[in-house]
Amino acid sequence: MEVGSISSAPRTVEEIFKDYGGRRAAIVRALTTDVDSFYAQCDPEKENLCLYGHPNESWEVNLPAEEVPPELPEPALGINFARDGMNRKDWLSLVAVHSDSWLLSVAFYLGARLNRNERKRLFSMINDLPTVFEVVTDRRQSREKPGMDGGSKSKLSTKRSSDGQMKNNSKTVDEGYGEDDDEHSETLCGTCGGNYNADEFWIGCDICERWFHGKCVKITPAKAENIKQYKCPSCSSKKGRL
Repeated sequence: MEVGSISSAPRTVEEIFKDYGGRRAAIVRALTTDVDSFYAQCDPEKENLCLYGHPNESWEVNLPAEEVPPELPEPALGINFARDGMNRKDWLSLVAVHSDSWLLSVAFYLGARLNRNERKRLFSMINDLPTVFEVVTDRRQSREKPGMDGGSKSKLSTKRSSDGQMKNNSKTVDEGYGEDDDEHSETLCGTCGGNYNADEFWIGCDICERWFHGKCVKITPAKAENIKQYKCPSCSSKKGRL
């Protein structure tokens, strides 16, 4: 198991986020691309096993650290025991949820010396990425729901018309959607994680297809009218780094 000296641990927001990104990518690969290998290594007959993601984007299934307390927070213990007693997808989803919790705990352990604004910025950067659970269960599709109605249900969201222009649908909740709100209750804001609310303005990213409160990405309905292709802050910054 790979552990680094605490004295050489990441210290800045950018360093911690890079560490988080490497560990997250490793776990995502273990639970998707390398899932058959991961599944085979989680033998229920073995002792308590953990899934580790490392900053260099490698992963491993191994026993927990022997030192107490460990140098870094430990992943969920004994993930292998439930493997054969659950549906495979459900088990992988459970491992994904525990892995998300572990990734956050490591990031904020490393960020113990950050100030309030730095912690807020770190969480915002992390929150711009889909969680491991969302990737494994493909729950990102639920965020597409506001744009899947073809105009039949306006929800103060911005959608693209057939002529390629962005159209702002501005019906209010008072005009009566009833069951529509329940249908889209799983749609989450890509920035704050808040649930869909019919009386708020939302806008969808044309690149990653996530949805956002207009207020979270500083886009008003009037501004959205003049946007031909909307890119969320995360997608915009990725393009800038290429």
